[in-house]
Amino acid sequence: MNRKAVLFDLDGTLLNTLRDLTDAVNHVMRTHNQPEHSMEDIRTFVGNGVRNLMRRAVPGGEDNPLFEQQLAEDIAYYRQHDRIYTSPYDGIEAMLDTIRDNGLLVAVLSNKDEVAVRNLCEHFFKGHYDLALGNTPNRPRKPDPAIVNAALEEFGIAAGEALYVGDSETDAATAEAAGVEYILVSWGFRDREILGRFNAKAIIDSPGELIRYV
Repeated sequence: MNRKAVLFDLDGTLLNTLRDLTDAVNHVMRTHNQPEHSMEDIRTFVGNGVRNLMRRAVPGGEDNPLFEQQLAEDIAYYRQHDRIYTSPYDGIEAMLDTIRDNGLLVAVLSNKDEVAVRNLCEHFFKGHYDLALGNTPNRPRKPDPAIVNAALEEFGIAAGEALYVGDSETDAATAEAAGVEYILVSWGFRDREILGRFNAKAIIDSPGELIRYV
């Protein structure tokens, strides 16, 4: 196996960000006297970037005349409160260390705002990864393969030399669009029943299981 890099999704794959994401949304909801959402609601809303998250959370979505304001408020609040409850899933750091000790490169690729992605990676994974990319105005969000292609270009490798790891249907679609083999994890934001609909190389239940595939 000529594997040279592992490309990871962030939310629901490396980090459990669900409570902080929920708190940010509900801060905005309270500010505008709108109904709040449970963490289970937010779990189903995430996966396609903050705009899509807020489109699902705000009554009326983008047709709401205050939508853009509420989106900006959520982004601003989350940037200041993204590490209150967020933490890596058990076993993530050890898994990343093993991958890099085996000579592979590690990238983190997220639909989250790139500033937030890099801040979170530096805080939680400093020394455990090689590249962190997030959403920018000039790069389409996953499931568009642009972010995967950017990582492959940065690493100077072909799609067949990488493995993508994520926790959602968005990740499956991204990897398939990029022509990269992929694995889905069951500890994230989607149930195993949903994950089983895709053509992943495997669905794994703990970070340590990933090592056999790299």
